[in-house]
Amino acid sequence: MPARTAAKAASMPAANSAAATKAASRSPSTAPSRKAAAPAGLVRVGIGGWNYAPWRDNFYPAKLPQARELAYASRHLSAIEINSTYHGTQKRTSFAKWRDETPDDFVFAVKASRFATNRRVLAESGDSIARFIDSGIAELGRKLGPVVWQFAPTKQFDAEDFEAFLQLLPASVEGVTLRHVLEVRHDSFRSPDYLRLARKYKAATVFTDAQKFPSMADLTADFVYARLMESSAKLKAGYGPKALDQWAARAQSWAQGAQPDDLPMLEDRKPAARQREVFVFFINGAKERAPAAAQALLERLGWTPPAEADA
Repeated sequence: MPARTAAKAASMPAANSAAATKAASRSPSTAPSRKAAAPAGLVRVGIGGWNYAPWRDNFYPAKLPQARELAYASRHLSAIEINSTYHGTQKRTSFAKWRDETPDDFVFAVKASRFATNRRVLAESGDSIARFIDSGIAELGRKLGPVVWQFAPTKQFDAEDFEAFLQLLPASVEGVTLRHVLEVRHDSFRSPDYLRLARKYKAATVFTDAQKFPSMADLTADFVYARLMESSAKLKAGYGPKALDQWAARAQSWAQGAQPDDLPMLEDRKPAARQREVFVFFINGAKERAPAAAQALLERLGWTPPAEADA
């Protein structure tokens, strides 16, 4: 992300200038940065959260203690999107505990606080952004994946205000690199101006198969983030075999540096031909089918669970 200049800071409201200064202090250009994710080209697949009662009938083994659900899920999937962070602040000790309960190569995406994104004026969210970033997500270390900023379906695109928000997102925290993902849910974001801003600040755009939200496969960062929401309770794996085959092919295409030719795009623009990391999460829809869908996709991608997968 481009460094904030004194001119930019001067143009912000006083509260935002202070937030930008604080963000800059979290991400000094001279500080060593721990790599926050696995090598480019790797496809990671997972679910949202891990404590969900219906999964105790069709994913977790019978009588598995709830305290062991994360350990089990992290050995049968390659990533999890933490959603509880969207609703409230989590303890620093919780992030450290989650880090220690999961395999070395596991990754957590983290959904950012709703108090930062559910605002009339995004430029005024500096304090909420700082509070979330400083809440302890750095405890995840190398297991920290992308940070997801979800905007309300009623939030319309305002280029000036949205750029002011993007300027507040830090590049790192406590030496851990941050990668940002934007989940925009209003049709006004179907705009070349939005794509330009997302690319300028190297923020990925969520791709979703949900018909009620904008679906844009235009790449705006050097990694890809998909949230799939159209699973069906009538299908054992949530999606049929053909659909899962298609998603496996798309994920591999993204990872290999190409662009799937069967997804909607705003611009006819080919991405740079380089490997990239891909995240695919099965979210909502028939949520009880999410683990089965993720496992079915991982199987198609040739993923092998850790040796201690029965933990």
